[in-house]
Parts: sequence; C-alpha cells; structure tokens
Amino acid sequence: MRITKRTNIAIRILMFCAVNPGRLVTKSDIAGPCNASENHLAQVINRLGQRGFLHTQRGRNGGLRLARAPGEIVIGDVFREFESEVPLAECFADLDNSCPLKAACRLRLAIRDAAEAFYGHLDGVTLMRWCVTMPRLRQSLARFAANTSHKRRIFALARHVAVF
Repeated sequence: MRITKRTNIAIRILMFCAVNPGRLVTKSDIAGPCNASENHLAQVINRLGQRGFLHTQRGRNGGLRLARAPGEIVIGDVFREFESEVPLAECFADLDNSCPLKAACRLRLAIRDAAEAFYGHLDGVTLMRWCVTMPRLRQSLARFAANTSHKRRIFALARHVAVF
C-alpha cells in the first residue's frame, strides 16, 4: 500500500502545526519542511480546514493552527479522509472495474480487510503521540519555523525600510 502525496502532506502540515502551538503558521512557513509548493499546500490545508483538523484565518495576519488538541487528532481519521477516494486495486473502482474475475475473486475481500487493519492500527495513533512526544522531530520542525520566522521578519523590515 502506498499513501498519496496529499495524505503525506496533510500529516506533515498537522505535525508542523502541532510543534508550533500558540501561533498561526503560514503556508510559506510550512512549504520548506513539507517539501511542497504553496499551491499544493493550499489544497490540502483547505480540506483539513473543512474537516475540522485545522483552523484557518485569512488576511494579512492570517495563517493556520490546529483546530483541536494534538491528542484529539487521530491519524487514522486523517488517512481515511485523504485515502478513501483512491481505489486500492482495480476491483475497488466503481466505474473502471473491468476485471473478468470480479464475481468469483476473493482478493477484494482480503485487500479490504488488510486496509481496515491498516486504518485500525492508525486509529490508535494520535498526532500527540507522533510529534509532541518526539523531541528530535520537534527540534527539526522548530528549526524550520525559527528560520522562516526570522526570514519573514527580515523581509518585513526590508519592505518597511523600502517605503521610506
């Protein structure tokens, strides 16, 4: 089983927000650590916001933060949100299923059971367990946040100076 890029980015966004509590982070803050374009991030952020994982704030001083405590965000829920639309095999596709064995094959049941076991395992994992209790991850993401915030302050100062 291979997870989609959107799921991977969604988890990275949530992790970044979890290790930066108490402040709004921006897409540009997250783009480096997530190794994703701001346009791709925007799509994932929008969906995470619609599903209640993130709180987003528009405007000049806008950004995003977790909508719930990290201990309340279940990784299995995030995976289901982003992976449920992707068929695991041809036999799971409603429209494109041209498998001649679909009436007699039991592989579909086995794959479905394996996927549910996968999601079931992730249901026991929260965002808190993944990143808040992992100091090395916190340090890595915090370093990106500090560098990005510092750069943003420098650019803001440069814009302010350029006005005069």
